[in-house]
Amino acid sequence: MKKAFKRLVILVIILTLIFAGIFAYNKVLKSVYPIKYSEYVEQYAAEFNLDPAVIYAVIKCESSFDPNAESGLGAKGLMQLMPDAFSWAKTKYNGYTGETDLTDPQTNIKYGCLVLKLHYDEFGDYKTAVIAYHAGRGSVNAWLKNPAYSSDGKTLDHIPYADTESYANRVMNTVQTYKNIYDFEKEVDDNV
Repeated sequence: MKKAFKRLVILVIILTLIFAGIFAYNKVLKSVYPIKYSEYVEQYAAEFNLDPAVIYAVIKCESSFDPNAESGLGAKGLMQLMPDAFSWAKTKYNGYTGETDLTDPQTNIKYGCLVLKLHYDEFGDYKTAVIAYHAGRGSVNAWLKNPAYSSDGKTLDHIPYADTESYANRVMNTVQTYKNIYDFEKEVDDNV
């Protein structure tokens, strides 16, 4: 009887340690892959019909959630918008376009999401939209016309810029990580 009780206590201790380890692991993952600025992400994900996991992944990969981030090329804010992309997006928005501060989280997320949505609508999937977000829609359109990069003119078989390919893979892997950690209602398309 004492051996059975001792085994039961050991089993309970082991199970407690396993569950504590899983909880700690999830807590660490959530600190590495945070959900910040959720009020804006959720607002513009709904407005532009985007998967919030994609938005969080772009923000994570672009700025690591630093609203004051600025690239050497001049991209600014959470979603690292270039001033010319910001100006272009403002012409596509059906509402107030007086915003000027790319480091303002709401403004940056709003127009970053709009750019993603415009690319998604044009190219039909999140991965190609992310590629266009990084390399520009003109580059993606040129690659789609080139049989060296696209066999069907609709999907990219090869991305000629190694940094863009790396970026797209990193974002899409981060999307999957966010989906594994958090419970997102919308599904990411089959290119994740």
